[in-house]
Amino acid sequence: MVWSTLGSVRPGGWGSAADRSGGRSAAEVVLRPARPDQLPEVLALLEEASAWLRGRGITTQWPERFNPASLEPAIARTETWLVLLGGTIAGTTTLTWSDPLWADVGGHAGYVHRLATRRGGPGLGAVVLAWAADVTRRFGRRSLRLDCAADNPGLREYYEKAGFTDRGDTTHNGTTVTRYELPL
Repeated sequence: MVWSTLGSVRPGGWGSAADRSGGRSAAEVVLRPARPDQLPEVLALLEEASAWLRGRGITTQWPERFNPASLEPAIARTETWLVLLGGTIAGTTTLTWSDPLWADVGGHAGYVHRLATRRGGPGLGAVVLAWAADVTRRFGRRSLRLDCAADNPGLREYYEKAGFTDRGDTTHNGTTVTRYELPL
């Protein structure tokens, strides 16, 4: 499955597709399911992003190293995706249909996890979020949900500017995280 249209996320959300994508065309960005043999590429992307965060003093968002065994099930279920820009792997994300952090909130939603893009791909995060919203909507879900470390003000501001609503804090593995939701 290749996603090839940016479409609109929602009125008043991110504006035009060109605004969200840093001017990228749909033809440049392709999302494909990660295969089990691509686990090293997924790990490299996540650890590169983690190192970038740590270099900015954000140590609670992600671990320094990801356990490969924790990523294998999502890859096997075709929930983890690679983002290709001009044919080169430039990002990854995981899109699921449930998340225990949201067990206290009803409704059918898609859940974004481990979204990471390479620094040379400005605007890719917005493209991936637009893709996740589109897929979630196509599966009949009414909202897109995600979370981030509560002490990551830059990422929180990014999600809020993207139209996500703060749905409160909770604790996960000893870290306070803020949950965000985008109605579709």
